[in-house]
This record gives sequence, structure tokens and C-alpha cells, in this order.
Amino acid sequence: MVMPDIADRRRTTVVIALCAGVAVLSLVSLGVGPVKLSPLAVLDALFGGGSEVQRIIVQEIRLPRAILGLAIGGILGLSGAALQGLLRNPLASPSLFGAPQSAAFGAVLVIATGLADVRSYALPGAAVVAAFASVFVLLMVAGRNAGLLLLILAGLAISSLAGAATSLAMNLSSNPFAALEIAFWLLGSLEDRSFQHVMLAMPFIVVGAAILLSQRHAFRALSLGEETAQSLGVNVGRLRLLVILGVALGVGGAVAVAGAIGFIGLVAPHLMRPLIGYDPSRLLVPSALTGAALLLAADIAVRIIPSTSDIKVGVLTSIIGVPFFLYLIVRERRALGGGVA
Repeated sequence: MVMPDIADRRRTTVVIALCAGVAVLSLVSLGVGPVKLSPLAVLDALFGGGSEVQRIIVQEIRLPRAILGLAIGGILGLSGAALQGLLRNPLASPSLFGAPQSAAFGAVLVIATGLADVRSYALPGAAVVAAFASVFVLLMVAGRNAGLLLLILAGLAISSLAGAATSLAMNLSSNPFAALEIAFWLLGSLEDRSFQHVMLAMPFIVVGAAILLSQRHAFRALSLGEETAQSLGVNVGRLRLLVILGVALGVGGAVAVAGAIGFIGLVAPHLMRPLIGYDPSRLLVPSALTGAALLLAADIAVRIIPSTSDIKVGVLTSIIGVPFFLYLIVRERRALGGGVA
């Protein structure tokens, strides 16, 4: 009887610490850049004080970037935890299933064909449809009880196909400047984003997050197995479609304004499990907060790392995420082999 209370208190403490960390990182993000501002100057400008230049820098240039970092990192972390709960597989994540790559293809296709520009709602719409299709196809191809190897292979195939289709769309684009813009956009970046981008992405991200969070109790039942979950009243087929829809909406909206940013959804839940435990329903919110913190930290890092040109945040998250993914594979192999390398 004591253990649930201890677990609840521990989770509450972790969530409060994460919220404080995200708030600090958001404040740092508003102060970092070519013009460095102190935390007090940032707060002053944020609430209408300070000089006109400081208000423009904080409110119009850096605030949209910080909001998108918070929202996109949050939905990626939440989507990763939701997919891992749905498939009961710790290596599941949107990037490994080809969702960001497919969403990027959908967005690139409408840009390259001239059907929409980068500020049109057709852009996230196309990204959402492509992301939904990728996850749906993966679950159909791999099956309900797919093993780790099959999921990775199916995800790799979908990612490769989406990447090849994106390259083809760029190659066939009649406007070389559009192809160059798409190439830089696909690297993943929060640079030069405005409140128009925020308004473009937020409806999709908010609805996607609401759908995933609404299924948190079903994830707990599903962790006991599909048959047990069905006996407890969970419609597993409906749950699967809702998770796919939530992930597609969130990831599609994120990719439409920031490009492909990988591995946040894989790393965030793993960082929380030692602190929160393995209950997928308890893991959703902490994973979202961790994802937000990770992306904000990465976006701050690309601004302070010395370089002759701006480093894209998607490049940095991949550099960090790939070794982490390989470590997880080795750990899973040892666990399956009873500790034998």
C-alpha cells in the first residue's frame, strides 16, 4: 500500500523538476544569440519593458523559436513514449518508424509541385497524411506481435523509401532555389521561425498531444497484454488507430515548420524510466517535458557552438541520438541473451 504513494510522490517531484528545468532553458533560449541578454533583461523585455530593440529581439525573433522548441520537443517525446507503450517495445519511436521522414516527403512534395508554400496550411496537412500513412503501413507490414528486428527493418525500409522519394521530388523540382531551400529545411532547424510558423504548427501539435494523453489509461492495461487489455474493456484496434492519428498530427505539424528532427522521441522516455518506472501511463507527461528540455538544450547548443556557419539542430540531435540508439540495441541484445554479449 505504501509503494504507490512513494511512486506518485517521486513522479510529482520529477515532473516539478522538469518543469523548472524547461522554464530555465526557455529563459536561456530567449537570451542566447548574436545579441546576448541577461535573464533580467529577457524578463523585462518579455513583459514590455527594456528598449525597443530588446523587445523586438525577445518578443518577435526569439520567443517563436522558444515556443516551437518547447512544443516540438514535447510532442516528439510524448509520441515516442506513446509508441513504446502501444508496441510494448523500448526501441519504438517516430524517427525509427519513418514518420518524420515521411512527413518531410509529404511537405516537400507540395512545395516542389507548387501546390503550397512554406506558410500554407496545406504543408502540415500533407505532412500529417504522409506521417499517418508511414506508421499505419509499418504496423500492417510488421504485424501486431512483431519482434525488435522486424520493426527495425520495416522502419528502415519506410525511412529509406521516404528519403528516396524526397530526393526525387527535389531532383524533379523546376526551381533550383526551392530545391536548395528544401535541402536546408530537411536538416531540421528552428532558426528564423516566426509566430506565423507557431500558428501553423500548434493546432496539429495540440490536437495530437490531446489524443495521445487521452489514451494514457489504455496504455497501462495494454502493458498486461492485448487479451488482458480487451478483457478490461480496451478496444485495442481503436487504440492503435488513435495513437497513429495522434503521432501523425503531432509529428506532421512539427516537421512542417522545423524539418526532420530525429531521436528526441527515442531518448526522452529512456531517460525517464529509471526515475518514473515502466508504467507507460505515468511516462507520457515526463517524456514530453524531457523532450522539450532536450530540444531547447540542443537549440541553445547550436547557437553557442563555434562554427563558420549555423549548425542545424536536426544534425546535432542525430549525432547524439545514433550512438544512444546503438547502445540501446546492445543492451537489448544482452538482455535477450541473458547477459551474454
